[in-house]
Amino acid sequence: MKTALREALDSRGYETLTPVQQAVLEQDKVGHDLLVSAQTGSGKTLAFGLAIAPTILAEHEQFETAEAPLALIIAPTRELALQVKRELGWLFAKAGAILASCVGGMDMRDERRALARGAHIVVATPGRLRDHIMRGSIDLGSIRSIVLDEADEMLDLGFREDLEFILGESPQDRQTLLFSATVPKSILGLAERYQKDAIRIVTKSETTQHADISYFAYGVAERDAENAVINTLLYHQAPNAIVFGNTRAMVNRLTARLSNRGFRAVALSGELSQAERTHALQAMRDGRAQVCVATDVAARGIDLPKLDLVVHAELPNNNETLLHRSGRTGRAGRKGVSALIVTKKTQKKAERILRFAKVTAEWTSAPSAQEVHEREEERMLADPAWEVPVEESEQDSIAHLQERFSPEQLAAGYLRLYRSVRSSPEEIGEIETKPAPRAEFGPSVWFAISGGRDAGAEPRRLLPMLCKAGNLTKDNIGAIRVRQDQSFVQIAEDSVATFLNAVGPDMVIEEGAIATQLAEPPVLDNGPRKGPRPGGPRKSFDGPREDRPRGPREDRPRGPREDRPRAPREDRPRRKDADKSKSDWHPIEKPDAPERPKRKPRDQDWNKPQEWVKPSRPRGEGPRRERAPAAGEARPKRDPEVHGGFKPKSKPRAADPSKPKGPPPPKGKPNSKKNKARAAAAKVAKGKGGGKAPAGKPRAGKPAKKF
Repeated sequence: MKTALREALDSRGYETLTPVQQAVLEQDKVGHDLLVSAQTGSGKTLAFGLAIAPTILAEHEQFETAEAPLALIIAPTRELALQVKRELGWLFAKAGAILASCVGGMDMRDERRALARGAHIVVATPGRLRDHIMRGSIDLGSIRSIVLDEADEMLDLGFREDLEFILGESPQDRQTLLFSATVPKSILGLAERYQKDAIRIVTKSETTQHADISYFAYGVAERDAENAVINTLLYHQAPNAIVFGNTRAMVNRLTARLSNRGFRAVALSGELSQAERTHALQAMRDGRAQVCVATDVAARGIDLPKLDLVVHAELPNNNETLLHRSGRTGRAGRKGVSALIVTKKTQKKAERILRFAKVTAEWTSAPSAQEVHEREEERMLADPAWEVPVEESEQDSIAHLQERFSPEQLAAGYLRLYRSVRSSPEEIGEIETKPAPRAEFGPSVWFAISGGRDAGAEPRRLLPMLCKAGNLTKDNIGAIRVRQDQSFVQIAEDSVATFLNAVGPDMVIEEGAIATQLAEPPVLDNGPRKGPRPGGPRKSFDGPREDRPRGPREDRPRGPREDRPRAPREDRPRRKDADKSKSDWHPIEKPDAPERPKRKPRDQDWNKPQEWVKPSRPRGEGPRRERAPAAGEARPKRDPEVHGGFKPKSKPRAADPSKPKGPPPPKGKPNSKKNKARAAAAKVAKGKGGGKAPAGKPRAGKPAKKF
């Protein structure tokens, strides 16, 4: 290892290297093309930094003056590219390396100026790098090493054409390194095409996928999915957490919901500018934010030092995305938790994704409100502040509290204050829980209240009015039935005395509403409706329904339609013979279709009398043209005697060659130059004039033109 890199690792406190970092430093792999697959969080960024150092530094310990770039690092997302630049910055700082970045969302003019000043290592995204190559902003002629970080993700995002263009513009004798968490067939095809005798490196940690991550599958009802996210965050109380959604709309919704519940939440999605995305990640690193709600744009390569919890509010589309999402936690030896919110509709999908990802999840219900409170109490009692001795400055306040409150009051007050600064958990129902059937109301007494629909009475108005006037609760009131002129209310028998004492002997509930106790339950039949019927009156029929002839069901014919008795067709009354006065049926009278105008035949004068000539041969028979007319050859005319059509009664008049063709020119003013020239030309033609036509008067101040 180069001395400058060793000193950088020592200053960062590195004592041992991860398996993938040790593998790339083996003597037989230095300078060769590598195809490396290792799980997320295994230190791939530092690994390819150590792998390219011998190639770009060669025999030197320090970089020379920066000119054209020597190494090119390509990452799929902006956040990952900037993170790689930050990691390689401290690794090559003592070697005097100058790094530049070319990522989307940043000012392209600043990037061009940085490339023009010179850089040893360039970290870029595929699309922006291709733009710089096509504009001539970057020279790849001196490239010695190219690294494709998260190569499978770049192919999934549709960057294959850009990668092939970039690799085609770089020198053939370069060192090419492909780093990826998974190696599908597309990556193998890319390696065979652009790598030479590549060495495959598979670290041992990949055999046990995400050994430091605990997977939980929380089964919840559809209506409690967002509540489960809140309880999961409260239950684990991770310093940093990421909540993944599939769409930008879901990210915005969850961010607003968590912010309203007291969480310090930031959003990370593709609709944000690069500056906003960078500030969101920096807030997570600084501790100013606790929860990051993101789409899959943050699922690749984002490294947050204290990220202990990943919540999948919406399930990923495939198992690879699940691994990359969950790989944001459990990095560098830390333990992490990955929680999947699973509803009844998505249970099969969750099982399939977990099976393909080769991870085992613990299936359980989402943390309830009681479990969240118990977990908070455990953390409260485990706080080291309980073991700290009482300081002298606190003695007076403690003595004052002991004199004023009892131990129970002190404990209750502390517990309430402790919970007041934290968000309250949500109540979550069981998945298969159905609404319990309404229990019987029990013994009751009915009251009649003056005023019904005519007075605007409604159950939603009567219920609060009765509770307020009768000193009752909604549980003491049973059925409420509103009729046209009065209303009926059912009150529990054990609450009747309270109701009567509250309303008084006058039984006045409100102005215009007087209650009357009934000895027996009212007859709650609908009865005839008074007033206009909603939607208009019913359709009238010939007589009441019971008077219409209709036999019993057992007398009606059964069986197939063809076996039923049916009157002859001529004996059945037709629709048009029905009595139109008793029916809404009216025949539709179609207007006579207008005659279609006849098409004007080709090469005929429409103003001349014509006659229709019947063809002398049937359609499809008779002489045909043997060939199409050649270029410049006149098309043969259609013979009406053979093909049919209009035939003029008289031959068209031959054109007079002495007369000019086309409409006469406009006359204009008689003293204009053109008319004077025409008059002079006519005189010359008739022999009356012997000179040329006047050329007109020259303009003042300008001599006449001579030809």
